[in-house]
Amino acid sequence: MKRNRFLGDLLAHLFDRPNQMRGKQDDRSIVDLCEALLSAEGEVSGYRLAATVLERYGDLDDAGKRAFFEYLNDELDIDAAQVATLARQYAQDPSVEHFSTLSQASEPRRQELLRRLNQPTGATPTLVSMRVDLLRFLKDQPALRRTDLDFVHLLRSWFNRGFLVLKQISWDTPARILDKIVAYEAVHQINDWDDLRRRLYPPDRRCFAFFHPAMPDEPLIFVEVALTEGVPGSVDKLLSEGRTPIDAEQANVAVFYSISNCQKGLRNISFGNLLIKQVVTELALEVPTLETSVTLSPIPGLNAWLEQQTKDEEIGQAATAMLGGAATDDDCKALAARYLLLAKRADGTPLDPVARFHLGNGAEVFDLHTQADTSENGQMQSSGMMVNYLYDLSQTERQHEDFVLNGIVAASPTVAALSTAPIVASQKA
Repeated sequence: MKRNRFLGDLLAHLFDRPNQMRGKQDDRSIVDLCEALLSAEGEVSGYRLAATVLERYGDLDDAGKRAFFEYLNDELDIDAAQVATLARQYAQDPSVEHFSTLSQASEPRRQELLRRLNQPTGATPTLVSMRVDLLRFLKDQPALRRTDLDFVHLLRSWFNRGFLVLKQISWDTPARILDKIVAYEAVHQINDWDDLRRRLYPPDRRCFAFFHPAMPDEPLIFVEVALTEGVPGSVDKLLSEGRTPIDAEQANVAVFYSISNCQKGLRNISFGNLLIKQVVTELALEVPTLETSVTLSPIPGLNAWLEQQTKDEEIGQAATAMLGGAATDDDCKALAARYLLLAKRADGTPLDPVARFHLGNGAEVFDLHTQADTSENGQMQSSGMMVNYLYDLSQTERQHEDFVLNGIVAASPTVAALSTAPIVASQKA
């Protein structure tokens, strides 16, 4: 009985220590606090030290934040000479001891610091915000990329699929989250609450988002879905105020028309692939009549590419006509097909960023549509063109491997034929 009472008193004392220290000001510099957190002191008082470091960081101006990241980058880097020596030792004698010492020396101390900083309640979103600052500084201090690689490494671990929670966003979702859906929409702006209601409330509309337990009120990424009869070719009609909703059971196509990443600090932490494929599976269970899953996606780099083709002997005249709004629908589709399937970056991947995303997920370029997005942004970036990417889960794994390993762009026979068809450069009458 005395042992149980002693243990309870000890645990109560340990858990109360952060509260006892809260009123005491630690006058050490943020660097000294970080060094303490990495030392034996940090093993004992890690929660308190981590909270103090994060609070102190939040009070820094940009100059102070730059200095903090320079400290992480330079002072907490690996010792390359030591790693080389230990690597030679391990090559000569691959013992467990040599492997252990090499592994420890190969990990920058800043990784362990970031792990220890992630102890207090609320630390995870603070570290995500910290990376937003780091990304700003990378523009003129590219050497800080070493530290960013460690952020990405840890964030990918902390935000892996096992921790993500899929939730449906509906008109009944708490307003604090709906406000963020409006703010984070990155493809088709949500103008007001009536516009949001049209995207969430009707029986043929769905919205799903990934959340993380450490950030329960912050969507990481969300997708808006329309349930339709047939594959649509116009986002204007899909989002029209005057459209007539249908019952979900009448639909045979699930259309992913907007996918928005919400957290700038999680750039390069990919959720879209997981989200789309899980939503396809969820919708197939909820609405058995669904037969096809496609996107209705923008082609954001099309017009910029067309501007570079205006002097090309083969397609220059057609490119000029399309930019001027005078090209025929057939020429517009043929030019868009060439751009999506044949225009490549130096690394051999498609020039278009949205194409890279969906093709990397194992989708195929399915169909093309003219005057599908007549908004100012749609006209500016693609002369109103949009594209359907088909998600056939029986094919996505094979197509993903073909794309990543061999650079093969999956496309329907119709689009593939358009990409190599002669362009006659005829103009609208």
